[in-house]
Amino acid sequence: MTRRQAPRGADAGGYDLFGLPERGAGQIPPEAAPGESAETAVAVATLTETAKAVIEGAFSPLWVRGEVSDFKSHRNGHWYFTLRDGTAQIRCVVWSRDRRGIPAAPDDGMQVSALGQLSVYAARGEMQFMVRRMEAAGDGLWRKAFEQTRARLEADGLLAPERKRPIPRYPRRIAVITSPSGAALHDITAVVRRRAPGVEIVVVPAAVQGETAPAELVAALDRVGRWHDADLVIIGRGGGAREDLWAFNDEAVARALAACPLPTISAVGHEVDVTICDLVADLRAPTPSAAAEVAVRAVSELAGEVRALGARLRRSVTARVEMGRLRLHRAGGSLDALARRGVERRRARVQTLAGRLDALSPLATLQRGYAVARDDAGHVLASARQFAEGADFRLTVRDGEVRARATHIEEKA
Repeated sequence: MTRRQAPRGADAGGYDLFGLPERGAGQIPPEAAPGESAETAVAVATLTETAKAVIEGAFSPLWVRGEVSDFKSHRNGHWYFTLRDGTAQIRCVVWSRDRRGIPAAPDDGMQVSALGQLSVYAARGEMQFMVRRMEAAGDGLWRKAFEQTRARLEADGLLAPERKRPIPRYPRRIAVITSPSGAALHDITAVVRRRAPGVEIVVVPAAVQGETAPAELVAALDRVGRWHDADLVIIGRGGGAREDLWAFNDEAVARALAACPLPTISAVGHEVDVTICDLVADLRAPTPSAAAEVAVRAVSELAGEVRALGARLRRSVTARVEMGRLRLHRAGGSLDALARRGVERRRARVQTLAGRLDALSPLATLQRGYAVARDDAGHVLASARQFAEGADFRLTVRDGEVRARATHIEEKA
């Protein structure tokens, strides 16, 4: 460790760790060295501050491995816990300002590696390790943070399949939220230009990694939602380390994406990378290029679909014409049969009526042996009172007519 330099203008001689002249420097006698007697006792604050300066100066930031125990989260945002191994332990603190670099709070019993600075908490005179970053064995902390965020969003129904909206088949304008200098934008633009040159791409710039990325992504989604003049939103970035992609696991970003009034596609990293935004978006694409492939239909595909639709239309019209012809033929046959049945029914009725009329006809009566008397005027003489003695009349029988004269008339009572 290095001794403090003498203040400017001081006489020759060194200063000790407490900023006081070394013994033998001529300012105070040797027996008056600080802390060596009751008269030269140093203040507790001086001691702890000096110890803090010495320790922080002697140790640069370093990684320490151990097991977490006695974890406590204070209401002011600080975390307190102990790192221990089989033979030793050290108290640790994560200040609230440094929590952004740690994906989730560790659990008791979790094996972690912590990056921090050894220091002294002067108010208590305790040595402590100020942690700035932390990693658990495997991906424990990252996985824990991911699952906690996912559980909260799932509880609010933001991961439900039924809330997923369909992606428009023929968008005219696509908003792309990503870094303007990233490879993702280049990939999306190249694919869209190749497949559908008429589709407009509007870039909404935002940082996609680093401390400012979540806030910038949320702001970009808010701008797109208020603008509301795009048909589709693609949000994403190219591949990278887990830490580089972590902004897309941020809960605020995921909620802003779920609240976006436009259909959304999430395209973050490579196919093996799955983020919270992938789960919330209406559609997850494995890469930015794949997102562009899904978002727009190629002109050749569109032409093929038009040809297929034309063929379907022709087949449909032909089928309808054939069906109409068949129905007309069936209707004609049915009408002919109906007409025939109507004629037969009418013929039967006529025959029935003719039979009845024939049965009531006087000719039919004559056929049964009866005769009809008529006077010279042709009037039927149906009563004895209509006859006069000596009057001539005609008698019609079955096969002719007989001239007769009434010689005797007898009326029945």
